[in-house]
Amino acid sequence: MSNSDPKPPQRPGPWPPAPESSAMPPSSWAKRTGFKPKFSGETNASDSGQVIAPPPPQKPRETDPAKPDLEMGRVRAVNGERESEKVVPPTLPQPQPQPQTDKDRTVKKRRDSEGPPKISGPNGQAQGGPAEQASRRPVRSDAVVDVLPQSVDDDDGFVGRHMHMKYELRDTPGLVPIGLYGFQHFTSMLGSLILVPLVIVPAMGGTYEDTANVVSTVLFVSGVTTLLHTSFGSRLPLIQGPSFVFLAPALAIINSPEFQGLNENKFKHIMKELQGAIIIASAFQALLGYSGLMSVLSRLINPVVVSPTVAAVGLSFYSFGFPLVGTCLEIGSVQILLVITFSLYLRKISVFGHRIFLIYAVPLGLAITWAAAFLLTEVGVYSYKGCDVNVPASNMISEHCRKYLSRMKHCRVDTSHALKSSPWFRFPYPLQWGTPVFHWKMALVMCAVSIISSVDSVGSYHASSLLVASRPPTPGVLSRGIGLEGLSSVLAGLWGTGTGSTTLTENVHTIAVTKMGSRRAVELGACVLIVLSLVGKVGGFIASIPEVMVAALLCFMWAMLTALGLSNLRYSEAGSSRNIIIVGLSLFFSLSIPAYFQQYDMSPNSNFSVPSYFQPYIVASHGPFRSKYGGVNYVLNTLLSLHMVIAFLVAVILDNTVPGSRQERGVYVWSEPDAARREPAVTKDYELPFRVGRIFRWVKWVGI
Repeated sequence: MSNSDPKPPQRPGPWPPAPESSAMPPSSWAKRTGFKPKFSGETNASDSGQVIAPPPPQKPRETDPAKPDLEMGRVRAVNGERESEKVVPPTLPQPQPQPQTDKDRTVKKRRDSEGPPKISGPNGQAQGGPAEQASRRPVRSDAVVDVLPQSVDDDDGFVGRHMHMKYELRDTPGLVPIGLYGFQHFTSMLGSLILVPLVIVPAMGGTYEDTANVVSTVLFVSGVTTLLHTSFGSRLPLIQGPSFVFLAPALAIINSPEFQGLNENKFKHIMKELQGAIIIASAFQALLGYSGLMSVLSRLINPVVVSPTVAAVGLSFYSFGFPLVGTCLEIGSVQILLVITFSLYLRKISVFGHRIFLIYAVPLGLAITWAAAFLLTEVGVYSYKGCDVNVPASNMISEHCRKYLSRMKHCRVDTSHALKSSPWFRFPYPLQWGTPVFHWKMALVMCAVSIISSVDSVGSYHASSLLVASRPPTPGVLSRGIGLEGLSSVLAGLWGTGTGSTTLTENVHTIAVTKMGSRRAVELGACVLIVLSLVGKVGGFIASIPEVMVAALLCFMWAMLTALGLSNLRYSEAGSSRNIIIVGLSLFFSLSIPAYFQQYDMSPNSNFSVPSYFQPYIVASHGPFRSKYGGVNYVLNTLLSLHMVIAFLVAVILDNTVPGSRQERGVYVWSEPDAARREPAVTKDYELPFRVGRIFRWVKWVGI
């Protein structure tokens, strides 16, 4: 056949054309087992978006008209120097049109007004049309990198796009649905809101009444700061509250040597010290955001940095969880098993279209266990003849009562009188514990932790925006959100919550599970939270949760926090040896180096006045740094004993010094300000309300 002969006509394909296959060539063992990979471990690809790189130019080869390229559902694709077969899914029959509901019409009307959908790029960044894609240079030599698995299973909504959401960021379906979904959202986040004060107040020597008052204050501040963040911060549906990031430094300050000898008013004295440290650190965080420095710092913060840093926050409390559960094993272990059963084995059971066991795993497990413990207490299982749980062990004469004192204290549910002593109405007010006390050494510890909090929020902003918004936020929106989180923490310091207020990492999981991304639902739920904070009995009821049940809930919450931190690796090449080594070193040293500081020169027979699960936080008295400057010793010994600080330092140094491509590192892609202003959808998602953005238009680093 000569070159002048006409080429055989190409057989037309189906119309509309079938989408390009997202299947990827498996490895040799996968070919033998039939495994089809979905994640990046098999393909060294990122699943932060769909990145399509054009293949190298193919050599012309002879074609037989009788054997077209598209045959039996298989096509040939050149990958480097060798050919690999890719399975193209068959064209499915078009589904029959379904009757539209009011919600569908609302969403369709909104999407039609925003123009045609955009092709998703890396980290959710929208791409241009085919002409723009063709003009771009390929970022890698791989043929096709499809890294966002689109599964029909609802559980994969965590990595799915916002098209799987019931309601997106600006949807307002109505007052009743918004109220129900807002209540659902905050109820599923109940553990994250209430568990921190239930830990730190008893550690400060506070009574049950003090715990109830702090819980009410936390609910009030969380509601107010959530409204501020959804209105003037990032504007994403993220709840603000007492993050676990601030728990470890707060415990380190609480167990400082200078507070060990306090007996009278110990709670108020330590609370005023915490307030002063939080206010200074929060002002530093606000300056970091509103000055635009956060935009510069965000260039160093990638998924490989966020992942081990957040995971180390959850891993750092292993000494507190199960050791306290073991004080009443039949209650604590049953609660852990219930929460695991609800969240894993019963997660796909739906009631009226809602997966109640998955969404309400924590409150359901708490309610059932609390009811069972109440029945055991009432029938006298934990009652012993002649023994009173309210009598201190030092005053007990009977050896029999001393033996069962710990069991009575931790297993009975009637030892707390917080509910009875709490008033029906109480308004949390600023400086309710007194004037804050400022010490520079404690403020420096909290300032370093505020940077870790900002790193945590960066990951939450990006992950939640891929679920509910049209595009990721711009660097200006990112800075604006961090700045407002700093102002929110200032309010938390003035009101006296004991910790700073920041974005709760669990928000991303809650949004993905509930499929509710409406900003209005979160705002209405925040208003309900403020109303509940004014009812003193609500705080008293929460404060009466037995300590062993709090520890059991924390075991689940901290495990979830660790998993959510590691899930940030899906935005990078999780199978890359570079990333594996960096994350592995960060996690290992985040546990090993603090252990060295915590055990350095610590006598095995030391008689500390704190419980064993709080001993890792008294490192300031026996750390390896022992210069003539006591304040410097305090700061260095405390900071380097915090697991998340070590994880962040190791990860940020290695990730920014070890060579790696942008796709391999999974660099977060934020929306370009100029492109965002030209898109009505992005502008409506992130612009400030009441035309406030026009006043601050000259401040480019905090706007769109």
